[in-house]
Amino acid sequence: MPKRNGILAALGLNVRRARERKKLTQEKLAEKAGLDPTYISGIERGLRNPGIKNVARLAKALDLSTAELCKGVDA
Repeated sequence: MPKRNGILAALGLNVRRARERKKLTQEKLAEKAGLDPTYISGIERGLRNPGIKNVARLAKALDLSTAELCKGVDA
């Protein structure tokens, strides 16, 4: 199993919290963002390293700015 990275874990937690606030399933968020549900799951678990385009797509699907979605995600 891949090792979790602190930065990716922080981003994943932000995605999960924002998704839950919007009462979206991973499947619904994936549909809105044009991404695969298993990819969303990997991001939320801190196992995937999404590119900036996918971070922006997730932010838009969650009605957030990219900066808001990345808040507290520090190197």
